[in-house]
Amino acid sequence: MNAPAPALNTPTPRRFALRRLLPGWYGLGWGTALLVMLPVLSVFWLALFPTENIWPHLTTTVLPVYIQSTLILLAGTGALSVTIGVGCAWLVTLCQFPGRRLFEWALLLPFAIPAYVIAYIYTDLLEYAGPVQSLLRGLFGWHTARDYWFPEIRSIGGAILMLTLVLYPYVYLLARASFLEQSMSIRDASRMLGCTPWQSFLRVSLPIARPAIAVGLSLVSMETINDFGTVDYFAVKSMSAGIYDAWLNMGNVGAAAQIASLTLVFVVLLMTLERLARARVRQFTSPDRFRSIDRYQLRPLQAWLALLACALPVLCGFLIPFLTLIEFSSAHLEQFADSRFIGFAANSFTLSSSTALLAALIAIVISYSKRLHARSRSLQTAARLSNLGYALPGAVLAIGVIVPLAAFDNGIDAFMRAHFGFGTGLLLSGTPAALVFAYCVRFLAVSGGAVDASLSKVTPSMDMAARSLGANTLRTLREVHLPLIRGGLLTGVLVVFVDCMKELPATLILRPFNYDTLATYVYQYASDERIETCSPGALLIVLVGIVPVILLSRTITATRDSH
Repeated sequence: MNAPAPALNTPTPRRFALRRLLPGWYGLGWGTALLVMLPVLSVFWLALFPTENIWPHLTTTVLPVYIQSTLILLAGTGALSVTIGVGCAWLVTLCQFPGRRLFEWALLLPFAIPAYVIAYIYTDLLEYAGPVQSLLRGLFGWHTARDYWFPEIRSIGGAILMLTLVLYPYVYLLARASFLEQSMSIRDASRMLGCTPWQSFLRVSLPIARPAIAVGLSLVSMETINDFGTVDYFAVKSMSAGIYDAWLNMGNVGAAAQIASLTLVFVVLLMTLERLARARVRQFTSPDRFRSIDRYQLRPLQAWLALLACALPVLCGFLIPFLTLIEFSSAHLEQFADSRFIGFAANSFTLSSSTALLAALIAIVISYSKRLHARSRSLQTAARLSNLGYALPGAVLAIGVIVPLAAFDNGIDAFMRAHFGFGTGLLLSGTPAALVFAYCVRFLAVSGGAVDASLSKVTPSMDMAARSLGANTLRTLREVHLPLIRGGLLTGVLVVFVDCMKELPATLILRPFNYDTLATYVYQYASDERIETCSPGALLIVLVGIVPVILLSRTITATRDSH
């Protein structure tokens, strides 16, 4: 009678242990997401309860112009980035032409150049007094601007072009990774059914890569909304420029927060569209992903056209600005040995590396919690909301960071004064920790998107197999999931690192006294149109960004034999 008792009681501890463990991940995921959302919630608080409400005035005057300009920027930059990114990714991955191996990583190089730097350089080159128009006037005998037509670089079209040159790598990066992971058997089947390479691309490769392209396009769109340096220099009245105008010129933080909250409408729409694009497509790791790629052998004319198509983005997005910076820096080489300059570089590297690792950890916690509680709508919603920090301009996000950190510092200081008779001062506000926190909130969408996309490709049967072998969720994450998503995780770390090296608005506001980075150093001179003076700093930002970009390309290529 008592013999069956052990068998009946054996599963019970396991079920109870599992129930105790899952709520732990649920609480950890929710708590992490809520911590990241604090700055966003602070901005909403300022927007809902401003000291002076000028919203009715904005809606009847400048707000329609801001919205129209932002929509044009989004449409233009998004269309060009997808065209360049997807086209070049397909060419270097599935076609054979001269220079293909070089362009695999060279097409990522524009990612290392800040948008405002490339805008200053091309304005200097293409304006009326610049070398390009001066050369044209000398060649054709023109004397004044009335004698010829030349496109105006300081326009919304110029802003779209400048942003595209530095943002298309988002789409290229994710599209190429998707093409590399696709099954060659499916492509071979399409060819056996009579599809040409172009038809196979349109009917097979492109639909399978649609989720990755949607993620890349959403990142490009959010970066376009957040850009301030380029649109301000080109006098484009975008939402971002309106936020700065309301805050800096009108002195109304509440109005700036209200306009910033409106940008969230655009971002939520973008995130919804990106989610819909991935909703009906679920792709797991291909069983023949390690099979060598049989590339299309292009005809001579097609091969040279492919080379030209890949060379133009690299030439305009990297080589011309890079060589210009080298020329400018040659007259200021002494700065590289200056102790202050070395300190700026050390600050940038420390902040960027710390943020990249911390953002990856946060992304893993949130994404894995979502995976364990896939049926929890509240956790899924919290995870999506934690990415909204990417939608806020850096300066407004800085305000959102100051509010909770200042409340924490003041609370601790008041408690210590009341109970121990001394104050603690500022523990987090005005320290590099505030910058790291702001960077994490700002770029979590980048790291989270890379981790989430990789984790979603791990088949659920891997989790069930690990559980059947007695592994708990933490061990499953450490020994099963992390090795499988290593490529996507490294992608997120490197992309966040490069982004942090270029981050400017939040750094200007949250940096401690006498604490500069390369970005703030460059901006202080470039905003006064003295790009030559700060060119060593801009050049170093580019050089530091090149190394992770090359490593990133090699890591992606290593996921499949590229020979």
